[in-house]
Amino acid sequence: MKTTPSAYQSSAISYQNGSYFATPARGYRAFARAVAPRKAITVSQWSDVERRLSSKGSAEAGPWRTDRNPPLREPMDCMSARSTVREVALMFPIQFGKTEVAINALGYCMDHDPGPVMVCLPGEVSMNKWVAQKLNPAVDESPAMKRALTSVASRDAANTRTFKDFAGGQLYIEHAGSPSRLKSTTVRTLLVDEVDEFANNLSGGDDPLEMLNGRTSAFPATYKRLYISTPQIKGLSRIEQLWAKSDQRRYHVPCPHCGHMQHLQWSGLHWTPDASACWYVCQECGASIDEHHKQAMIAAGEWVPGNPGAKMRGYHINCLYYQFGLGPRWLDLVEMWREAQNDPARLKTFVNDRLAEPWEDAAMRAVRHNAIADRAEPYKLRTAPMGVCYITAGVDTQDNRLAVQLVGWGAGMAFWVLDYVELPGDPADDAVWAALTELLNTPIQHASGATLRVDAYAHDMGGHRTEAVKHYVRQRRVRRPMAIFGAVANNAPVLGKGKMADVDWRGRLDKRGVLTYQVGTVAAKHWLYGRLSTDAEKDSDTRVTHFSDELDPSFFAGLVSETFNPAKNRFEKRRGARNEPLDTWVYAYAAAHHPELRLHRHTRADWERAAARLVAKIDEKTGQEYYGTSADSSEINSKKTQHANTRPRATSHADDGWGFDRRD
Repeated sequence: MKTTPSAYQSSAISYQNGSYFATPARGYRAFARAVAPRKAITVSQWSDVERRLSSKGSAEAGPWRTDRNPPLREPMDCMSARSTVREVALMFPIQFGKTEVAINALGYCMDHDPGPVMVCLPGEVSMNKWVAQKLNPAVDESPAMKRALTSVASRDAANTRTFKDFAGGQLYIEHAGSPSRLKSTTVRTLLVDEVDEFANNLSGGDDPLEMLNGRTSAFPATYKRLYISTPQIKGLSRIEQLWAKSDQRRYHVPCPHCGHMQHLQWSGLHWTPDASACWYVCQECGASIDEHHKQAMIAAGEWVPGNPGAKMRGYHINCLYYQFGLGPRWLDLVEMWREAQNDPARLKTFVNDRLAEPWEDAAMRAVRHNAIADRAEPYKLRTAPMGVCYITAGVDTQDNRLAVQLVGWGAGMAFWVLDYVELPGDPADDAVWAALTELLNTPIQHASGATLRVDAYAHDMGGHRTEAVKHYVRQRRVRRPMAIFGAVANNAPVLGKGKMADVDWRGRLDKRGVLTYQVGTVAAKHWLYGRLSTDAEKDSDTRVTHFSDELDPSFFAGLVSETFNPAKNRFEKRRGARNEPLDTWVYAYAAAHHPELRLHRHTRADWERAAARLVAKIDEKTGQEYYGTSADSSEINSKKTQHANTRPRATSHADDGWGFDRRD
């Protein structure tokens, strides 16, 4: 039988021009392709060739096209094998494709640059949703990703919901809800989604993000980390913190009229009173830019760093860059903005999800530490200015020190911070308690010449030195001591009812033992922040809050170290801040509510009586110093009359009360 050329199509023999000749076998060609250097491509190039979008999670199913959303190209390419960038932070709005950046980077690692990879989500629910809605459709629709997997069988140990083995690497899918899930895993590439939803601390006190970063330490020269999220609360936002230390890139686009490169800001968008039309105003030429120019502008745009030189790459973009068909139009965004104006919750959602900016409550903007430090007044520490009638103290216990704050109180609950000091020493040792006793029992010089003592003090007994605090309070070395602890309930009063904590030898509560009080820290901090906010525009004579210019700058940072989280209805500490100045102020404020003082319930008459007692102290001191026992009555009366003309009088230091001021 005659052999036809078609019979040799798959053999090592080639038929050409009526002749047969030998060619290299397919096995040699396959081997050559295997050992040949892999062509260097970027994540965006790989995605344009290999990635397919599923109709389960995309409005435009089919082949991935980076040109459809050009701002995603550079962030994706930072995750390429040849890129020198090691860490990338994306502070993006919702539905802008930030998760697709992570999926493309994952597919690139599985197919082109294999190695161990971990994807981490905030919790178990979000992890399961990510696997079902993002990962599985991407693997099913993208042959390159499916081909890379060792097995696609659902019951194979190499292909489980949270672990997938692929040629040259492994994929771990974890959530940040448990410390055990973040340990004992070494990866080269770390992809972290919705990082702002991570817990501040895990059950063991560890920071989940730092634990994740440690997973890549075995690859010091080749590791890659990608952090993705929309921001939440200013000061608490993890992605904001990462963005702040990055090179802070924004996407600049050219004006279609003058060509000026600028990044689009929400403040640049204008609309008619009825919101029937909107336009963007160029920062340079002032021309109106209609939305139909947006696509061409974005195609010609580029990322421009605002903090060049930083090691981390940071990218921020907002809702004005949504491509047609991939997000709301400008008019739709204007409508959302207008509808949210009278609803703080909706406004916060718009700022976070659409503008991709951290939310800051209006009241919190006026309590920034530098603004408060600028209002500091020229009075000396441990000297009570005119207006102070009582002094209370708050003490916070740390393992190696005691933080103490002295606060003076006047009419209308106006307050003056008189001192803030940290006493070094382990509270388990007697030395630091002796120093505290001396500090609290030392009289405070009043500006009028009299002296004042600490009227009450509150000591936090939380932490590792609870029994040491209770023992000190039980000894009553200072006036009106209180052992306190923070209330769990968010709506707890500033100072709760005292409870007996000691028992006698019969096992019954000891009435002579220590009383413990719970403190409503949320209520106290709201009171403080509210006063700091309202005092922002007032002069020193009408303020309720007063601070000495001798206080260390770190005190002011610590005083406003926490910000209110409306989602949890609690105050949370800003990252990296020390909050002892705030805590000790809260405790001093709670001490002012002591059952024997109740300064918050004082009427004007009560403050007048307190002022009269202070004047009596001045009279007594003046008489002892100037009258003497041998002076005749005329000399005494003369000096009394002279001194009466120099007594302090009432002035309006506070809106609802008065303080002391010396006559001219």
